[in-house]
Amino acid sequence: MKTMTLLALATALPSIALAESHMEAGSVPLSYGERPFFLIDAMEDGPLKEQLMSCQGQMPERSAFSIGHRGAAMMLPEHTKQSYVAAARQGAGIVECDVTFTADKELVCRHAQNDLATTTNILVTDLAEKCTTGFTAAAGDESASAECRTSDLTLAEFRELKPKMDASNAKATTAEEFQGGTAAWRTELYVPGAEVMTHAESIALIDSLGADFTPELKSASVEMPYDGFSQEDYAQKMIDEYKDAGIDPSRVWAQSFNLDDIKYWIENEPEFGAQAVYLDDRYEAEDDDEGLIDPMDPSTFKPTMQELADMGVNYIAPPMWMLVTTNDAGEIVPSAYADEAKAAGLDIITWTLERSGPLASGGGWYFQSVSDVIDDDGDTYAMLDALAQDVGVKGVFSDWPATVTYYANCMGL
Repeated sequence: MKTMTLLALATALPSIALAESHMEAGSVPLSYGERPFFLIDAMEDGPLKEQLMSCQGQMPERSAFSIGHRGAAMMLPEHTKQSYVAAARQGAGIVECDVTFTADKELVCRHAQNDLATTTNILVTDLAEKCTTGFTAAAGDESASAECRTSDLTLAEFRELKPKMDASNAKATTAEEFQGGTAAWRTELYVPGAEVMTHAESIALIDSLGADFTPELKSASVEMPYDGFSQEDYAQKMIDEYKDAGIDPSRVWAQSFNLDDIKYWIENEPEFGAQAVYLDDRYEAEDDDEGLIDPMDPSTFKPTMQELADMGVNYIAPPMWMLVTTNDAGEIVPSAYADEAKAAGLDIITWTLERSGPLASGGGWYFQSVSDVIDDDGDTYAMLDALAQDVGVKGVFSDWPATVTYYANCMGL
């Protein structure tokens, strides 16, 4: 069957080349690249593989089901111009800028306010002296560490930084060594020339690429209010930058793990609040915290799904593993969490596909509830199919959006 699969792929190459030359009006040329076909070839024989194989000659089309998680962070430095462009070229209909702020309260794209030590070259620049906690070398059982925040820098200083893949070397004895640690299944080929971005710049870029927006208001590492800048000011400033850019609210899915942010937007910016996405991380609560969620036990859902809906929440976004489990036949099926969310009329978005590396060992954290049936990279599409067809999610964040775009195009999502 492997030989037949490769033969079918080779036969389809002219169509694939034609598809990769496809241009959407006012956008960028779209390309699936090699990865979707690599994953399909790795799948077990069956109806899903046959269906995905049948779509090899299709023309790539942008899909809102495909969401660029930090851009295309599997292979490019996250939250950079180049990562956002790559996500759009892979057909992501929505691209994410995680939003935090600098010392002068300007909004920038970073996954966390305090991630500069692992996502930029700050520790090997003169700006290292401004870090909240400077570099500490590894010693004995203690790993190397540093903490550098966007709030340690002005916007002008932030612009001086050069992005890198998000990684660090825990055994480093120098700041230069600390720059390493990139996972073997990622790459540093596309690091040179990568550019950091402000939130406003990301809006202009993503708009020009023909995609829509899902900014995440990140929790501050500094105490709020910060120099008179309250949490409400922060939440409002993020929305104001879309309004200033003339972006229709229907194109924006504002996210937060903080339910109070969601409620603020619902009350104060109802057009944006209607699509606000509550990122659900209550699985991280302490055991004695009544917010702890067991995805298989609806009695632990506090607030309940219906209570969230009654607050005006329309979108909820848990990690993938919370939405699925396995049945006695070893099939991936919806969890009680997924069933309760749908019963309450909540739309579901989930994260993050293509963030686990090779799946031969069960897929790690993102696949933890179905790890017993995950044993190779082809299972990426088994998971995605269950989320799309059985759970009924409205979109999937991915570190390599082409994988999701291909599926969405093939299935007509």
